[in-house]
Amino acid sequence: MRVFLGDDGVAVLLLDRPEKKNALTRAQWEALPELLTRLEQEPGLRVLLLTGTGGAFSAGADIGELAGVYASPEAADEYHAVNVAAESALAAFPHPTLAVVDGPCVGGGCQLAVACDLRFAASGARFGITPAKLGIVYPAVPTARLARLVGPARAKYLLYSAELVTADQALVFGLVDEVAPEGQSVQERALAFARVLASRSAQTQGAVKDVVDAVVTGGDAQAAVAPWERASRTTPDVREGLAAFLERRAPRF
Repeated sequence: MRVFLGDDGVAVLLLDRPEKKNALTRAQWEALPELLTRLEQEPGLRVLLLTGTGGAFSAGADIGELAGVYASPEAADEYHAVNVAAESALAAFPHPTLAVVDGPCVGGGCQLAVACDLRFAASGARFGITPAKLGIVYPAVPTARLARLVGPARAKYLLYSAELVTADQALVFGLVDEVAPEGQSVQERALAFARVLASRSAQTQGAVKDVVDAVVTGGDAQAAVAPWERASRTTPDVREGLAAFLERRAPRF
């Protein structure tokens, strides 16, 4: 994995094993939470894009490792715990996260995409979650996250069948939020959108993320928004936003 930090507030986290269609090794799963913790501390970082190299997002977990993983119940439990920790760290990242999907987005790769706030896809992208082809039982965390995103029936459709779906089908399912038209670069479109997000109030976005996450997980939305509301009374975002509107200029958050 590689990280690129731009001076526009946008960081790119690149899955970079093109010879394996960016299949994720256990070492990469293990490294992801610490990497995200370091990125949280980057001054000026406002938006995180997650994407892959070589015309693929990710083919999922490295199948070559799985025979060893499932050699014993203990090894399988440890691997799933590492996997869930990585996904959970991505979902908890405090800034907006956007998966930028080109080519296959399968298995653990789709798990990471679902853990992002938003997903943009190229017209040729393909999505699938394939444990039923291997006899693997997915942990509760990614299964529940998928069901909250696309609904129970479509989650069962994807998990029962292990079939790949097109970007347009994924859009209908609610698995992706935008599909770039054929001939348009999804990376360019996603970067342009990320720069829009980076120009908006981080205070508003942080509150939205916490409240929406509380709503979809059955948490206390009022408790989630309360600290943000208190902070907004004294931090400069509201004053700057109102001043910019009245002065007919872009706000400087």
